[in-house]
Amino acid sequence: MSINKHISHSEQETENFAAEIAAAHPHGAVIALFGDLGAGKTVFARGFARALGITEPVSSPTYTIIQEYPRPQGGWFYHLDLYRIANSASALAFGVDEYLADNGDYSLVEWPERIADILPPGTLRITIRHLPQDGAREITVD
Repeated sequence: MSINKHISHSEQETENFAAEIAAAHPHGAVIALFGDLGAGKTVFARGFARALGITEPVSSPTYTIIQEYPRPQGGWFYHLDLYRIANSASALAFGVDEYLADNGDYSLVEWPERIADILPPGTLRITIRHLPQDGAREITVD
């Protein structure tokens, strides 16, 4: 398994790196996005969405749990925020498994540790963490 680390010094750099990740992964990819509150997960999601051609505002779905964005070339980008979900049983109750199915759509999951036991094989795991200098972020992909 290869681990790739990237240092981001701004929201724009985080969005650009997310766009590179989006371009490198096929339709049907599930991305598990780990990080503390305020780490930059939603900024990453915004950059990922932009790379898929989505131009509408991308915001954190903390209260709605899921935001669905149609991709201009067809298919969907699903942005899930499971912060308010207790565990995989709770997530299955609202049909999270349908969003995680490899059906040609992209699913990006914030707080994936809540459903670690049901993440599909091949899920791309990305961790964003604060660095002590100037608000920089370390983004680890494995």
